[in-house]
Amino acid sequence: MKRIALLGATGSIGVNTLDVVRRFPDRFQVVGLAAGRNIDLLAAQAAKFSPELISIQDEADAPRLRTLLPASWRGEVVCGPVGANAIAAMPQADVAVVAMVGAAGLPPTMAALAAGKHIALANKETLVMAGSLVMAEAAARGLSLLPIDSEHSAIFQALQAGQRTEVAKIILTASGGPFFGRTAEALTAVTVEDALRHPRWRMGKKISIDSATLMNKALEIIEARWLFAMSPRDIEVLVHPQSVVHSLVEFHDGSVIAQLGEADMRVPIAYALSYPERLPLDVPRLSLAEWSRLEFFPVDGETFPAIAMAYAALEAGRAAPVTLNAANEVAVEAFLRGRIAFPAITRVVAEALQHHDAAADSYEAVLAADQSARAWAERYIKKLPST
Repeated sequence: MKRIALLGATGSIGVNTLDVVRRFPDRFQVVGLAAGRNIDLLAAQAAKFSPELISIQDEADAPRLRTLLPASWRGEVVCGPVGANAIAAMPQADVAVVAMVGAAGLPPTMAALAAGKHIALANKETLVMAGSLVMAEAAARGLSLLPIDSEHSAIFQALQAGQRTEVAKIILTASGGPFFGRTAEALTAVTVEDALRHPRWRMGKKISIDSATLMNKALEIIEARWLFAMSPRDIEVLVHPQSVVHSLVEFHDGSVIAQLGEADMRVPIAYALSYPERLPLDVPRLSLAEWSRLEFFPVDGETFPAIAMAYAALEAGRAAPVTLNAANEVAVEAFLRGRIAFPAITRVVAEALQHHDAAADSYEAVLAADQSARAWAERYIKKLPST
């Protein structure tokens, strides 16, 4: 029985994780749940899975949450970042599933590692911000850190086909988002509704906007660099609109191993939780005959500059990846609130990378660089023309 502490319980990954747990009650048990502000769903999850500890983002929501919990529940409710860290470090847990959005996922990941927990990671920002620190901490403690993101899970699975020393490069696939094929000029009039309308998936607002700018793939480049100990020059991105091939690995004998499947997050979640086993999942099966054609295209760097920014941030080192992520989070929020135009998102990030530099040689330095970059990005946005 593997005991799970789940952070980001009410998001898409969290809901799918609990579905996997529900299907295999003899394999998994939920001991802790952490969520944001979806009080009703969290209460329903707690009633079904009976965790010993529940964390909610805002302490003001705790009284209402307690009224929604069943009278028979005897657990404890905690709040805020301290509560999330407590969930991650629960003595009862074997593995922490980190599915929180954005930079908020880093502290509980570090707390889980410090407490000796294996990590199933669906929060790419953790490795973007502190990849060297996180991977070193996991290695020093002999802990596994397995990816849940579909692309990185695909790479992890494909890597099983050979030795790491035999890998020539990894290829991340991108759906292209809602604006694939458009010119940079055409994106000036994009609305929030346009950017949220992903052609393949329904996702949260932040990741949907990141998919539209291709910043999501930029973050995945940095994540892959640390997760698989790859040189940035050996990480490639291809646009694959069908989203059937989730990513690929090329070995030095010329063989290319791909992981394919219908888009269903339960597959990488189950693999991360059950590795090295595979669980018998009742999910839609891929029919290549029905797809008939799979297409791959190079990234249009002029229209989508985020990809180049990822490589530039890795080359610059220090806190450049932290700055990239922080500025992007601030810019995406500003776009969602109608404060800036769509093309300004990547403009804010580019300017932040040019004008903001800091060290990132410790956890404390990473957090300080993150806050400093956010403040810089906010000041810069205030100078931009309003939409």
